[in-house]
Amino acid sequence: EVRYLDSGMAVATFPLATTDRAYTLANGTQVPERTEWHNIVLWKKLAETAEKYVHKGDKLYIEGKIRTRSYDDQNGVKRYVTEIFGDNMEMLTPRAAQPAAPAQPQAASPVAAAAQPENNPSDDLPF
Repeated sequence: EVRYLDSGMAVATFPLATTDRAYTLANGTQVPERTEWHNIVLWKKLAETAEKYVHKGDKLYIEGKIRTRSYDDQNGVKRYVTEIFGDNMEMLTPRAAQPAAPAQPQAASPVAAAAQPENNPSDDLPF
């Protein structure tokens, strides 16, 4: 989800899963797969980049600060939220594996586009 504040500043929030694979210890004990979900918050240009290029299922590398905040829910119970405020993001999913961009009238097939190199700024990633 990307929101734009009254000042025009973009803020993106989304969940990100990290998974430890299952493995077996030397003594034969099996340790199951473990997945944790993290709340990611990106600001400004990083949020705009995520809005344009990040899709569900993409692999990301995110560096940032862990922040915990609290709020009172509707019943007056204090709740805590832990978020990662991203300072740096790298997309790890190969471009070929990402969903295709919406078709444009002048768009050619990927094979034809590869045969005719074209400097299209919308195809360039900003990082």
